[in-house]
Amino acid sequence: MFDLSHYLPILMFLGVALLLSSAFVFLPMIVGRLTGAHQPTEQKLSEYECGFPAFEDPRSQFDVRFYLIAILFIIFDLEAAFLYPWAVSVFTLGWTAWISMMVFIAELALGLVYAWKKGALDWE
Repeated sequence: MFDLSHYLPILMFLGVALLLSSAFVFLPMIVGRLTGAHQPTEQKLSEYECGFPAFEDPRSQFDVRFYLIAILFIIFDLEAAFLYPWAVSVFTLGWTAWISMMVFIAELALGLVYAWKKGALDWE
């Protein structure tokens, strides 16, 4: 009923991709073990942070405000990524593209005002 031979190139591509990705992950580890580069010592296994041992637990939790600032940065960074291609092609796309981008920018501005009013941008 279905001719599955059309999917053979896709399966071959996936097989080659799996083989190459596995080789890039496991071959350096194997070569390191065989050549003797893997010789763990106490000094090699110690934590290293900016030239001195860590003075805090590495699993300590960050403040939630750090994540809020990071998410807001990503949102407004994506806005900049959308603005450049739009600005290049706005004259060929017409008024529809201009209106849609103005709605998009207005939504982001409302989000920024909301985050500002809620104190998400305040840092103590």
